[in-house]
Amino acid sequence: MAKLFFYYSTMNAGKSTILLQASYNYRERGMNTLVLAPEIDNRSGVGKVASRIGISAEAEIFDTADNLFIVVDQRLAREPIHCVLVDEAQFLTKKQVHQLSDVCDQLDIPVLTYGLRTDFQGNLFEGSDALLAWADTLTEIKTICHCGSKATMVLRLDDAGRVVKEGHQVQIGGNERYVPVCRKHFKDGLAQGGDRQLPLLD
Repeated sequence: MAKLFFYYSTMNAGKSTILLQASYNYRERGMNTLVLAPEIDNRSGVGKVASRIGISAEAEIFDTADNLFIVVDQRLAREPIHCVLVDEAQFLTKKQVHQLSDVCDQLDIPVLTYGLRTDFQGNLFEGSDALLAWADTLTEIKTICHCGSKATMVLRLDDAGRVVKEGHQVQIGGNERYVPVCRKHFKDGLAQGGDRQLPLLD
């Protein structure tokens, strides 16, 4: 039976790099992969998964209204699919996570999802919440805080580099907007090393 995998981390841990490497490994062995990416994340252009180290691949975009089981099943009718890979899986809906589990259970295709566990307020994303509950295998991708400890949280910064604690859960951005930190420095609002604490915005 195929499995549903969730590889989770905070920002800047290399999730997209690992996804692209996994897809490459399948294709190098003559197998087809279907890479899915949310329409909302267009930092690298629509329909593309890109890593900060400079590698990228084409992807099929989806939004929250799409039935991902149907998306995979329709592609499967045209060509064999040996693995489905989902970038930025935190943007999945709970229903879409269930649909991906059906891809595993009914189509016998493994699904590898990669995403953030929590947002800038320390709350679970809908997709991550469902994946933590439904995935067969959970794997943490580790990165470090500026203090050297494991980073498990993320701070959001405004245009002036100040830590923001309020706002919409989803705001697309990269290194200029988010900083991975340990839990202690998340609570302290400390986005960089040294003794100076960045001000929190109300």
